[in-house]
Amino acid sequence: MNITEKIIADHCGKEIVKPDELVTVKLDGVLANDVSGPIAIREFKDMGFEKIFDKDRTYLINDHFAPNCNINAATQSKVVRDFALEYDVNHFYDVGRMGIEHALLPEKGLALPGELIVGGDSHTCTYGALGAFSTGMGSTDISVAMGTGEIWMKVPGALKFEFNGRLPRFITGKDLILFAIGQIGVSGALYKTMEFDGEAITDLSMDSRFTMCNMVIEAGAKNGIIAPDEKTIEYVDVYNQQGRSYKIFKSDSNDDYEKIYRWDVSGLEPMVACPHLPENTKAVGDLKNIKLDQVIIGSCTNGRMEDLKAAAEVFRKNKVNAHIRVIVIPATQAIYAQAIKEGLIDTFIEAGVAISTPTCGPCFGGHMGILAAGEKAISTTNRNFVGRMGHQDSEVYLSGAYVAAASAVAGEIVHPKEVM
Repeated sequence: MNITEKIIADHCGKEIVKPDELVTVKLDGVLANDVSGPIAIREFKDMGFEKIFDKDRTYLINDHFAPNCNINAATQSKVVRDFALEYDVNHFYDVGRMGIEHALLPEKGLALPGELIVGGDSHTCTYGALGAFSTGMGSTDISVAMGTGEIWMKVPGALKFEFNGRLPRFITGKDLILFAIGQIGVSGALYKTMEFDGEAITDLSMDSRFTMCNMVIEAGAKNGIIAPDEKTIEYVDVYNQQGRSYKIFKSDSNDDYEKIYRWDVSGLEPMVACPHLPENTKAVGDLKNIKLDQVIIGSCTNGRMEDLKAAAEVFRKNKVNAHIRVIVIPATQAIYAQAIKEGLIDTFIEAGVAISTPTCGPCFGGHMGILAAGEKAISTTNRNFVGRMGHQDSEVYLSGAYVAAASAVAGEIVHPKEVM
C-alpha cells in the first residue's frame, strides 16, 4: 500500500484497504473555525449529541473573520467561543492566542505523523507535510466527527509527483505546487492523493512542504502527503508540546500508482498563477507590464517564517513602490514574535509595509485588504477565483513571497532578480 492507504487502514482496523473502498475511520483530531464551526455546532446540537468525543482532540479556532470585522463576524466567533466553554474544549484559540489554523495546529503539536485529521476547511490537507492523512469536510460531517470521533470516507486513488534536480535560487514549495497544478489542472487530481517525492522535495524546508500539501485541494485532491524524514522528525521533536505518540508510515516501493509524474526542476523559474484559476500558471519572466495595486504576504499557505524571511530579504534594501499598498500577515503569534525578534518587522515597516495580527482576512475577501473594482493584487495566498479577494471585477495573481515582495518594489509583477 501507499502511505495514505496505510494510515487509513491503521484507523479503520483493516490490514489492507484499496482505492474506492468505503471505510469508517477513527479520528485523531477534528478542526473547525469561525466559518465552518457555527454550522457544525448547530447540527451537532440538532443531532442530539450531549458531549464531544474528546475535548483534547477537538480544535476550534477563530481565524477567518478575526479580529471581528463586523457584527455578523462577531456573532460567528461568539458561537464558537460559547461552544468551547460549554463543552470544555481544551484547544480553543481566539484573538491574541490564535493563529491561522493550518499554521497553528502543527506549531501546537496537534498534527503529527501517521494521524488522521479532518477539518471544516478545505486546506486541512496541509498536515500531509508531516506524513499525516488530513482532509477538509463539510460542516455536517464535522458535527458528526465532533460527536463520535469517527467519519466514513472513500479511500482515494493515488498519484505520485517526483520533483528531481537541485532547487534554483528563489524557488520554494509554492513554485513547485503552482507548476504541478499548471501541468495537471484544477481537476487533475480529483479525489486523489497527491504524494510528493524526489530529491527536490527532500531539499525543501518544512515550511515549503506545508505550502505544497496546503494547495493540493486546488487540483481537486483529497489529500497531499510527504513521507516523514529527518526534517519531519526534527520539526516534530520541537513542536510536539503535548508529548503525543505517533507512527511513521511510508509507501511500499512496489506500490501501483494511477500515474507518476516526474519533473526535473533544476531550471524552473518562479511561478505565478494568473486570474482566475490556480492552474493558469506562467513563469514570472513571461509576464510583462502587469501593474499592481496591492500585495499580500501571508495566509495558511505562505505566512510562515520562511516566507517572511524571503520578503524581508527583498525589502531590506528596497522600499515599497509609492503606488502599492503591501500587507504582511504572520500566520501565528509565535511567528509574529519571532519576526520581531529577528528584526523582520522593523525591516517591513521601514520599507513601507503594513503588518497585521494573524488572520485569514484578505485571502478569501473577508477583511484587511479587500480589492475594489479594476484593482490587481499579487498574493501568496492559495486561490484567485473571480471575486476571491473583493470585487468581482478585481484580479488576483498568486506567487511565492520572493515574487510578491519584488513586485511590491517594482510596482508590477517581476522576477526577484530584477530588484535584488
